[in-house]
Order: sequence, then C-alpha cells, then structure tokens
Amino acid sequence: MLKSNNYNPDVLTCLANLSSDEVFTPPKLVNEILDLLPPEIWSDKNARFLDPVCKSGVFLREIARRLNAGLEKEIPDKQKRINHIFKNQLFGIAITELTSLLSRRSVYCSKTSNGKYSVCETFDNKQGNIRFKRIEHTWINGRCALCGASQEVYDRGGDLETHAYQFIHTVKSEEIFKMKFDVIVGNPPYQLSDSGAKASASPIYQKFVQQAKKLNPRFLSMIIPSRWFAGGKGLDDFRKEMLNDQRIRKIFDFPDSTECFPGVDLSGGVCYFLWDRDNIGDCEITNIIEGKLSTLIRSLLEKGLDTFIRYNEAVPILRKISVFKEENFNRQVSSRKPFGLTTSAKGKNNPFPDAIRLYGSTGITYIDKRDILVNPNWINKFKVYISRAYGERIAKSYWVTGKPFLGEPQTCCSETYIVVGPYSSKTKAENVMSYIRTRFFRFLVLLIKNTQDAPQKVYSFVPVQNFDEPWTDKKLYKKYGLNKEEIAFIESMVRPMEVDNE
Repeated sequence: MLKSNNYNPDVLTCLANLSSDEVFTPPKLVNEILDLLPPEIWSDKNARFLDPVCKSGVFLREIARRLNAGLEKEIPDKQKRINHIFKNQLFGIAITELTSLLSRRSVYCSKTSNGKYSVCETFDNKQGNIRFKRIEHTWINGRCALCGASQEVYDRGGDLETHAYQFIHTVKSEEIFKMKFDVIVGNPPYQLSDSGAKASASPIYQKFVQQAKKLNPRFLSMIIPSRWFAGGKGLDDFRKEMLNDQRIRKIFDFPDSTECFPGVDLSGGVCYFLWDRDNIGDCEITNIIEGKLSTLIRSLLEKGLDTFIRYNEAVPILRKISVFKEENFNRQVSSRKPFGLTTSAKGKNNPFPDAIRLYGSTGITYIDKRDILVNPNWINKFKVYISRAYGERIAKSYWVTGKPFLGEPQTCCSETYIVVGPYSSKTKAENVMSYIRTRFFRFLVLLIKNTQDAPQKVYSFVPVQNFDEPWTDKKLYKKYGLNKEEIAFIESMVRPMEVDNE
C-alpha cells in the first residue's frame, strides 16, 4: 500500500518539552484556550494581545491565524492585513534567547523579524514585537528578591540562562512595550529549583498571573498547575486571591495532566482559566476526567468553606455531610513529626529492655523512651499510623492514602508517618482503621489532597464518627443519604482498600 506524500504535520505538535517545569503548549490546546475569548475580538483591528512567556510562539501564531481571517473584510489586502496584525496587535516576551528565535520563526516565519523571509514587511529591527532581554536576579540573602530563586542554583555566570524572566523581573512591566493590552495569554514556567536536588522546588507560575493582573487587561487566560486549588508552598496567598476573585469566569481542570499535555505527568494536574475584567459572577467549572466533561456554574468557594471543591459532583455530597455539623476528623490527626523524630531517625536493629518500637522510613527499629521528647504520653496508648505521603500518581481511580496500621502501646513513629488518635482501646483504633479504609473517607481526603503529601489539613472535610462501632461504605452512604449517582462517582474515583491478612 502506497503512503500518501501529502502528510504535513504541524511542527509545533512535535516539540519535546524543555522540562516538566517549562512545558510547550500543543496547538490544539492553544486553540481551546483561545476559544474562551469572545468571538468578536478576532475582528477587532485595535485589540492588542500579549504572550509574556513565549516558548514556541504558538499562542501568537494561532492568534495571528484568527485575526487574519477575522479582519479580511476590513483589511482586504492580505499583505497589509498581515503587516497590521504583526506590527500593531501581536506582542510577546520570550523566556530565553533560544525560545525568542523559535517564537519568531513560528510567528514571522523567520528567526529575525526583518529577515529576508519574514512575512511582515514593517519591522526595522531583528526582534520585532517578540522581545528577549537578558535579566539578572537581584540577590538578597541568597534569594532573588523578585522571584525567590536560589542564588546557589541560578547565579552561574554569563554563559548560561539566568531564568530571571523579564515579565516578573521588571517592576513596571507595562514599560516593556509602553502600552495597554486587551488580552494576555500564555503558559508560564511552573517552578524553580530550590537547590541542586530536583525534588526541591518552589512554584513560580503564580507570579506571572499576578503580574498580568497588574496590567489590567480585558481578558487574561493562562494554563498553570492545579496545585493552587489547595495552596501549599508559596501558594497560600495566591490561592486566597484567586478564590475570592469573581472575575474568574471559567476554569477547565485536568486532574490527570497527561490528558492536557501528553507524556507530561504533573502531580495534582493542570488547569486553564478565563479572567474577565469587566464581568463578575460565579465561575463555570469544567472537570475533564478520562475524556469526560462535567460542567457546573458555581462559586469558587462554597458557603462556610475556605477550600476550593475541585470536582463538581462532590459539591452536593459535601452539602449533605455538612447538615450533620460533625467534628472534623483532622482534629484527631497529628501534625508533622508526631513524636519529634525526623524521617532519618533510626534506632537499634534489635530490641533491648524497655525499648520502644520505632516505625520509620527504614522499617522497624528500637529506641529508648528518653529519646522521645514530643507527645510521650501517646507511647502507652493505642493509635493508628498512616503514611505522611502516598506516592501514587494523582489521577483516575486510586487509593488516595496509604494503608493504615495499628500502633500498639510501646510504639512510636518518625515523620514518615502521621498519628491518628490516640485511643483508649484497641477496638476503637481498629474501628478508626475500618473508617479510613472506606472509599467515603478517602474520597473526602481526595478533595483537598492534590499532591503526594498528606498533612493534617487534607482530613478537614472528613467528619468524625462514633468509633465504638466499625464502619463500612454501605453504612456511611445510608447515614448521609447519598443517591446512586453520588455513590457511583465516589467509587469511580477511589479504589477499594483491602484489609491486610496479618
């Protein structure tokens, strides 16, 4: 069978990502984001568009494509129309020198705007409206005062990129182009390494959103990690700001980032949003799970809550639970380092007289009671241990937490685990474990836990039960009056957890 010679793929669909921190945006996704804007903007010859984080130039390229079609009647001459669009309507700030060249090639069809093959005839300089300027960090006490970058990692001489992104390292970013913009769109860098260890990094995407808002465009749309839904490292103020901003009118949320960026696994997923300066109201929230869409117009904050409810189907379930006005389970969960012992804590391999059994990252060892300085009164009681972090990828159907196990008297744990309890009897502790194993319990944890980390706060939606009796999903569904659709959603999101046969 002969193969067709007419196949001509879009090269921007084939680019490998710079890293999981700086992800290229597929053209299909770009157009889905641009579809959030009002259709009439594509026939407005005075509308100005800014991508402050150009990587491949795909946002500006697709905007140009739409304007070229939308302005055809008003500016019939194709070359005059192209000149007008590229000179007066499209603007970009590249994140590196390399991406500036790539972006100009995508938009102007030439790595220089005034090159021989540039489709725009009006530029008299190489950069055109896609700018790149090398910026240095402002170091104060080992950190950049503007982005928080580590001097140890990013103060590395003139031969390497600084990753001091111009848009957020310019006090008055409006001075870069000296104009106002109607639309700001883009896919910002997601994080910066805190040290040489890749596992330690601080989010940075929120700074681009905040800087864009300062420019006060009519519309703002960016695609960013969804971790801000629950706050956390460097995100608490941003989360509060976003959840109380009624100008956010649409959010498209992908708990599994690979459904948005094929091959890119970002714990907690990704989302893109539309911020509409001149319109306030409830937000149209769309969840995308395994290709299925669920859309609901609602407030970003449910009454009485300060946490965003990610899944639309979870809202009526939480409302039914809240009617009971029960104590929150997180009050029975310890904070970090329940016994004051770090992850690296390790005792002797064999027991000795009056030894305390220590559950840690390396297994079971034995320590002296005098080494326990925090909560020593818990040692002789029954409690429940559960992993502080659970490593399963946050997407689709999963356990949410690790398996709980019984903490008998004369035991303690390192910060690898958190403690639930303590309790006066073994029966109560076992009944608590039966509750933790239910899908109902773990579903409520899921609503806050959008990364591997599971600190005390992720248990805030879980109500306390009477632990004089064991619990099952059937009993819980009946107690809270959940219907078939609500039960089906819980069970589609959370896998059953079997009891270990020990």
